Amino acid sequence: MRKSLTLFPIKLGIFLLLAASFQSCAVNPVTGKKELMLLSKGGELAMGQEYDPSVIAMFGMYDDAKIQQFIEAKGQEMARISHRPELPYEFKVLDSPVVNAFAVPGGFVYFTRGILAHFNNEAEFAGVLGHEIGHITARHSAKQYSRQILAQIGLVAGMVLSEDFAKYADVAQTGMGLLFLKYGRDAESQSDRLGVEYSTKIGYDAREMAGFFKTLERLGEKSGSGEIPTFLSTHPDPGDRNVAVNRLARETQQKMQRTNFNVNRNEYLNLIDGLVYGEDPRQGYFEGNTFYHPVLKFQFPVPSGWRTVNTPNEVQMAPQDGKAAMLLTLSQQSNLNAAADAMLQQYQMTQVNRQSDRVNGLSALVVSAQQANEQTQQVINALIYLIEYEGRIYQIAGLSYQQDFATYSSRFQQTMTGFRQLTDQSKINIQPERIRIKRIENTTTLQAAFRDAGIPNSRFEEFAVLNGMQLGDNLARGMLIKVLGK
Repeated sequence: MRKSLTLFPIKLGIFLLLAASFQSCAVNPVTGKKELMLLSKGGELAMGQEYDPSVIAMFGMYDDAKIQQFIEAKGQEMARISHRPELPYEFKVLDSPVVNAFAVPGGFVYFTRGILAHFNNEAEFAGVLGHEIGHITARHSAKQYSRQILAQIGLVAGMVLSEDFAKYADVAQTGMGLLFLKYGRDAESQSDRLGVEYSTKIGYDAREMAGFFKTLERLGEKSGSGEIPTFLSTHPDPGDRNVAVNRLARETQQKMQRTNFNVNRNEYLNLIDGLVYGEDPRQGYFEGNTFYHPVLKFQFPVPSGWRTVNTPNEVQMAPQDGKAAMLLTLSQQSNLNAAADAMLQQYQMTQVNRQSDRVNGLSALVVSAQQANEQTQQVINALIYLIEYEGRIYQIAGLSYQQDFATYSSRFQQTMTGFRQLTDQSKINIQPERIRIKRIENTTTLQAAFRDAGIPNSRFEEFAVLNGMQLGDNLARGMLIKVLGK
């Protein structure tokens, strides 16, 4: 949950607009072939404009003008030589530690700071940039839409809530899932080819793109079979990707009849010096069974064993069985009663009871409510605490099936009545880890350099992957590497 919050409303009207833009076929700008397409160019533009606020609301923007200027400059340079230079491209850096990049129809391309941390030169970045622009120019998302229009797609990966309670989360449900559907292998292979073509055309050595896929594979191996990098989960490997991209890069370079392609390792590493690495505790963090927000200066307990996710809009908590959920959000209303009215209307719930209260010295309103689903014959009970603190109204909603409510109500109350001011300076002053760029002064190995930099032994392999190297690799004097700092 970030300091600046905007509750983004779920918008469904766009899908009616897109459905109305049906075209029986269209010429693919990359292949020149006619394809069945239910989404017009205007529909793509509308979809991008619709999704972009949802993406920003979900992840937040990473605040670094230097990196944003670099991303925008390289993106626009590549867009101009792409198959669809007329689109109004926008390139953005998301404040998320996940390793991912993705594109939205209409020209929106996103990189997380997590994936930027794992690039080791500009050429690797350019290859992935070209790959994502390739998804747009070849209309891959539009094809996905055409295949699954009006399907119930679900929520963005990372939500902890069950399907029944996910509708209460502040994320656009019908559309956002489309962005994270897996592309087919043919689409991935085509985007790899376009990534090679586009990055080569703007002067980068596309062989480095193949090297970055090795980094992604190592991330998957390090995490375990169940936790592959998000980029690989949404961009499945077409098979022998490294070999194929290397071959394509050599062939493309030969056609251009030049050998001086850019890698720009030092330039890129200096660019990301100071990049936030991993979770940023300044935006709120879980430690033990407590959530702390050092900027907004509040804390509350979390039920033991519950799954948790902290997003820019809300804190989500849910038990493993999926029979309940808790959400903490900020109200846009100016007083407790108006906040309660707005929340009941948003959730389409019927109020059962409302009473004033105090929570650790703070003014509060306690609301109980219900919602009956005629289709499933299920009744959902809700306990909602609205708490006024430092000019903001925090609303914590506990939701459960009526038959299970007695099981979870005490856990709801423990969390809600545990909301309090954060005064512990060690929690308030916590800082994120940052990537720091270190210059090697004498010939050494990567492992020895990590030891000299004070990186814990338990994290040696993590940082070897981050540097795209092996621990035993030799480092020459003057070489730059990534280490850890504040």
